[in-house]
Amino acid sequence: MGHSNSVSPPKRHNNNNNNARQWRILDFITAAFFFSVVLFFALVFTPLGDPLAASGRHTLLLSTADPRQRQRFVTVIEAGKQPGQFLDACPADDVDHMPCEDPRLNRLLSREMNYYRERHCPRHEDTPLCLIPLPKGYRIPVTWPESLHKIWYSNMPHSKIADRKGHQGWMKLEGQHFIFPGGGTMFPDGAEQYIEKLGKYIPINGGALRTVLDMGCGVASFGGYLLAKDILTMSFAPRDSHKSQIQFALERGIPAFVAMLGTRRLPFPAFGFDLIHCSRCLIPFTAYNASYFIEVDRLLRPGGYLVISGPPVQWSKLDKEWSDLQGVARALCYEQIVVEGNTAIWKKPAGETCLPNQNEFGLELCDDSDDPSQAWYFKLKKCVNSPSSVKGDYAIGTIPKWPERLTAAPPRSRLVKSVDVYEADTKRWIRRVAHYKESLSIKLGTPSVRNVMDMNALFGGFAAALKSDPVWVMNVVPAQKPPTLDVIFDRGLIGVYHDWCEPFSTYPRTYDLIHVTSIESLIKDPASDKRRCNLVDLMVEMDRVLRPEGTVVVRDAPEVIDNVARVAHAMRWKPTIYDEEPESHGREKILVATKTFWKL
Repeated sequence: MGHSNSVSPPKRHNNNNNNARQWRILDFITAAFFFSVVLFFALVFTPLGDPLAASGRHTLLLSTADPRQRQRFVTVIEAGKQPGQFLDACPADDVDHMPCEDPRLNRLLSREMNYYRERHCPRHEDTPLCLIPLPKGYRIPVTWPESLHKIWYSNMPHSKIADRKGHQGWMKLEGQHFIFPGGGTMFPDGAEQYIEKLGKYIPINGGALRTVLDMGCGVASFGGYLLAKDILTMSFAPRDSHKSQIQFALERGIPAFVAMLGTRRLPFPAFGFDLIHCSRCLIPFTAYNASYFIEVDRLLRPGGYLVISGPPVQWSKLDKEWSDLQGVARALCYEQIVVEGNTAIWKKPAGETCLPNQNEFGLELCDDSDDPSQAWYFKLKKCVNSPSSVKGDYAIGTIPKWPERLTAAPPRSRLVKSVDVYEADTKRWIRRVAHYKESLSIKLGTPSVRNVMDMNALFGGFAAALKSDPVWVMNVVPAQKPPTLDVIFDRGLIGVYHDWCEPFSTYPRTYDLIHVTSIESLIKDPASDKRRCNLVDLMVEMDRVLRPEGTVVVRDAPEVIDNVARVAHAMRWKPTIYDEEPESHGREKILVATKTFWKL
């Protein structure tokens, strides 16, 4: 029992055979190593590697967590070290991707005051460098004004709104098109009749009103039909359960923007809108110490109008909410013009606010240190801004009517040191736009261009020069630059504040033409002149929002334009570089690029 104490004799080994086998393995490893080295140099330094690089780059960028590797790739693109190579396509399920309004990420955030529906942008190093692909069956959009009434179903095949809201006149699916009868939840018989009804109490005609904010706009039929009255509406809604309402609005050629009234101010200047409209927008205006009504008051021009149609106005089981809404309006001395059915209309005082006063909501004036036009990632305040905090004669009835206000001297800009500077800017852009059309063959003024963005708008001179064209312009004032957006609104134009080191709050494929002056300045810190982000990320974002066969126009110094051209090639654009206008005396070049219609 137990373990045996016997020892087995040792086995004899054939040393010659064993050594031969070891050498064969070593030879194989050495040969494989040298083959790998040769293959590496062949792929990197000869055209043999081009197809593999093009097909494999997307996977590399999606999978890498090394920001240094990403930055090296950005440097390669900007330097044009791989000519003929393109950025690869993003995954097919990213066709409607909005980086800062991504429900897959934002749903994990707090729901208090709808924080999770506001902008929350990923870090650059967490963002893949790839191009948003087209939906299957995508077609060049229906042109304006036909697009107001119908669009291609295949461009955004989302029938949820049509299924849920078709009976209210929002939209319906007919064959290959979505049809828009012009209705809404509170105006199922059509926006035109609703606007005529409002016109009994509000000066819709005659040019007194020009800029409108439509809150929770649905598919933006209200703003679409106000265009016939020469009234320009900024329609906004969040990316919510309806998913695509702003996307539908922009596909129709109606000004629109993705935003949420949550914990922050909306990215607009103080006292810029002549009319603010809410049709069943379901914003709890009196909640959180009336923070949302206070924000409406900040945005509404003195003498302007507020229209709330739907809850809580004379709404069943919402008596307290309706009473509180009336109470807040009274505390701010708004004149209640009419309550008709479920629609209420107020007029804001044209002069000074009546605060401070005794009111049950504890409303107080902000102190003099608060800038009411500061609105980029700025938390909502629980105090009311006095119109006297912004100097100038800009109330309704004082500011010129449209279209005279487009060229009138700005009544309140702190940054226009003389009227001569403003007028020179206006004339300069009239010359430049004429040059664009006559010498550069840019399709402005044709049905091909409807939705236009100016990424560095300053005073809105580019947009003003397009007054006679069938376009609307989103004037973007960079958040790091002088805050001139109030000038733009006083001219009767619209726009937003934005930082171009972040993605813009819109869906892919929503603009026909993107215009930018001094593109390099958008990514630099104005104090240090150092880059805050890179040109590749910025141009990938431009590509995301640009429609196929859309146009990009960039003005900058020759060395910057050369850099832009190299990146443009990597994004499948077709760029051409031109000299500036003969009347100009600077050293700018102009790049005009077309986004090609490529598919997966």
